[in-house]
Amino acid sequence: MTVSRTICLGFLTLIAIGTILLMMPFSTSDGTWNDPVVALFTSTSAVCVTGLAVVDTGTYFSFWGQLFILMLAQIGGLGYMTTTTFLILLIGRRFDLRQKVAIQQALDRPGMSGSTQVIRSIIATTLIFEITGIFLLMPAFVSDYGWNQGMWLAIFHSISAWNNAGFSLFQDSLIRYQSSWLVVLTITVLIIAGGIGYQVILEMYLWCRDRLLKKNTNLVFSLDFKVATSTTLILLFLGTIAYWSIEIKNPETFAVSGFNGQILLAWFQSVTTRTAGFNSIDIAKMTNAGLFLTIAFMFIGASPGGTGGGIKTTTLRVLTSCTKSILQGKEEVLLYERKIAISLILKAVGVLVGSVATVMLATILIALTDPKLDFLQILFEAVSAFATVGLSTGITGSVTTAAKIILIITMYVGRVGVLLLMAAILGDPRPTRVHYPEENLLVG
Repeated sequence: MTVSRTICLGFLTLIAIGTILLMMPFSTSDGTWNDPVVALFTSTSAVCVTGLAVVDTGTYFSFWGQLFILMLAQIGGLGYMTTTTFLILLIGRRFDLRQKVAIQQALDRPGMSGSTQVIRSIIATTLIFEITGIFLLMPAFVSDYGWNQGMWLAIFHSISAWNNAGFSLFQDSLIRYQSSWLVVLTITVLIIAGGIGYQVILEMYLWCRDRLLKKNTNLVFSLDFKVATSTTLILLFLGTIAYWSIEIKNPETFAVSGFNGQILLAWFQSVTTRTAGFNSIDIAKMTNAGLFLTIAFMFIGASPGGTGGGIKTTTLRVLTSCTKSILQGKEEVLLYERKIAISLILKAVGVLVGSVATVMLATILIALTDPKLDFLQILFEAVSAFATVGLSTGITGSVTTAAKIILIITMYVGRVGVLLLMAAILGDPRPTRVHYPEENLLVG
């Protein structure tokens, strides 16, 4: 039982437990046994923090069903190993070298030192952001739905946003609050913070603390921090401009709002497409250009160590830097005056190839099971499932059972990661002393 197999089986166990709980009569609003496929799909979507739904979460599930979905999304967002390690710390046990290695691989950390402190800081960061989000969302929801329902709506959407889960208790997601600056800014900040990675948040906290306390320590940001923050800011800015430019004349989305409202809508779509899954406009009514742009942003996803999916921002930067180096005739890849190791470049290429292959296979299979669907809708659904986004053009609930199973598998592969899943299937690579001679090959 390797570490990769432990993580993969851990997620499968969570999905199975969630399926059983969501099948129970007390999980549905009408008090009857739930459809196993609906329960399995919802449990997978929650554990994989995707947000795709075949039924309306707010009306189909009872309070207990909604609570189970929220708990599964919380565990899925934190990660199986993080949650397990935190429980071990709660009961006062120490974890061994094997568990430290598992934490290192699950969080994609460079070393194993300070694993206990890392887990505690992750839990503390999660609680701080989620509780803050709850208090910020309460004024909007309590004024509209009363204290009890408004409080539950604030709790549900704050946790769902931080974990980039995308589940909403409203039938139209957040379309009814598309002009509310308080709701939009709170949700988007939670999405960005949850998806950018815990290490980035920790480094930013240390930098702010030193500035406030006027310490003379010279904190040097890591390469992870520089790449994740700069790429995220660039994508958010370009996404906002692109969505505003593409959808500004669409009477079904942006044209009905004023300039300030259009900017708010464009900002929200730029944020949520990178694995969050909420929507403040009807996705099905977007232009083809807008849908294809959304597919591209969904595929990129969030940053490593966060609650989002996709190929990740760091993978994108490594690949674009490789392209830049080739065009400039250089033989090494540089990022912020640091040389990128060949092993990281190979990993980035592997992630890209594996991700493209998974999306292509899922798209082909769904096209075979549901031939009447539009190709762009199928591709949109497949990318949304793989990148654990949760946005949909509205076809999720109407596809065949076979297509739902394909989406379930795609969500699982996207959450655990292509490389980790292959390592679990094939086993950990063994070192070899055999080295072969080099030979040139025509490429391009």
